[in-house]
Amino acid sequence: MKDDRRQGTLSQRLGRYIAAVAGGAIRGIGVPTQILSLPGGDEQFSQKHSRAVIDLCLRAGEAMLATGASAADVVATVLRISLAYGISGMHVDITFTSITVSVHRGINEDPMSVMRIVRVRTTDYTRLQSVYWLIDTITGADGPIDVNEAREQLGTILTSPHPYRRWVVTTGKAILAGGVVVLFNVSFVLVLVAALTAVISDLITRKLGKWTVPAFFAQMAAAAVTTAIAVVIFWLRSVNIDLPGSNHPTVIVISGIVMLLSGVGLTTAARDAIDGYYVTATARGMEVVMLTLGLAIGISLVLGAALRMGVPITVATALGDGISLVPGMVGSALIGIGFALTCYVKLRLVPLMAVAASLVFAVYSVILPLVHQPGIAPALAGVVAGIIGYLTYRWLKVPEEAMNMAGIIALIPGLAVYRSLYGFMDSEFGVVEALPAMVVALATGLGLAAGTTIGGFVTRRAFGIDRSAILALRRTRTTR
Repeated sequence: MKDDRRQGTLSQRLGRYIAAVAGGAIRGIGVPTQILSLPGGDEQFSQKHSRAVIDLCLRAGEAMLATGASAADVVATVLRISLAYGISGMHVDITFTSITVSVHRGINEDPMSVMRIVRVRTTDYTRLQSVYWLIDTITGADGPIDVNEAREQLGTILTSPHPYRRWVVTTGKAILAGGVVVLFNVSFVLVLVAALTAVISDLITRKLGKWTVPAFFAQMAAAAVTTAIAVVIFWLRSVNIDLPGSNHPTVIVISGIVMLLSGVGLTTAARDAIDGYYVTATARGMEVVMLTLGLAIGISLVLGAALRMGVPITVATALGDGISLVPGMVGSALIGIGFALTCYVKLRLVPLMAVAASLVFAVYSVILPLVHQPGIAPALAGVVAGIIGYLTYRWLKVPEEAMNMAGIIALIPGLAVYRSLYGFMDSEFGVVEALPAMVVALATGLGLAAGTTIGGFVTRRAFGIDRSAILALRRTRTTR
């Protein structure tokens, strides 16, 4: 009996030992790799100090979000400012049209949460660059300046006048449209016509904007006017009235497409999606879709009416395949200059954007003969643009989105979009005819967006990212 009990005890001990060893080999140890909820801090800050820091963070975040900065950059910047002023328990949420900041001030104090609506969309990169310099001063090694002084400086930056007058912006759009024509190496007359068309389109969109007409209809009107001018040239040629050098009216429509397409929104939406800010990415993507639809409808209406009236419109398919290196680089430089002026970039930085645009196009020209899949060459060129964009932001505080767009705007698939719309309107089987060109346009656009995003991400990782940036990107990580 005793032997049986002893054997039973030994068996139980052995079983418990095996269970302990197995449990130790399987059971997790230490803190979770992904904490589900960050504990709030117990910092005892005065309500006045917390309110001043929150207001500074919201105004800086609003300025960045309104000018097209990615959601992750806005969150990281807000967290850097709050940490500089000693507040480590701040939470930030971005929903494209609003920014919300919440601060946990300890167990014995009520939390503070403030939301600010982003009411405008602007492209004043000079003011945004000044905001970056102020943030760099606040988060520098010498310690932050007084929060009230920082708020006053930020208010001065946001209310300061543009660096140059509105007519310079209109001139920039004319240079951009003319650069597209130079890109395709056609006549000087068409360069002037495209520039004049861009001026007319800008005046129309400005007037409609003052009348608070939605951007969808403004895009439609500008695209219709641009296409109508090209149709008039086609009609003049059909009645033997040939303008000197006006042998390719198609490029007028293409220049309008490049000028009106929302490339900044597309690239920023792609980055937001990669960073895990899916709500913001979806909203930006929908904005791009609506603006592009307005552009497509405006072109389609005029093309359809012209074809029904018997105007002999054609698509010069050799334009997209015959771009040589030198005209392409010169045209890209002009496009970069035009884009810089339309976005209120400081004049001393305009040549830098021209060089970036030429360099990216040169890379694209070298890669294009080596690949046959649509979208690969634009994506690889976009990687170069993304690298240049982050490096210029890090060293010169030039807004990353501005440099990215300046680099890739010459590669926006204006010709592919026009081909697809023309095929849709000209054929009985319009969808089938338009599908190949539309696939090329989508592949090119997505390739450019993904390329710039990947280039910036890789460069950012190579230089190292701080704790605030890691927190801003943490939502993209999954743990099992």
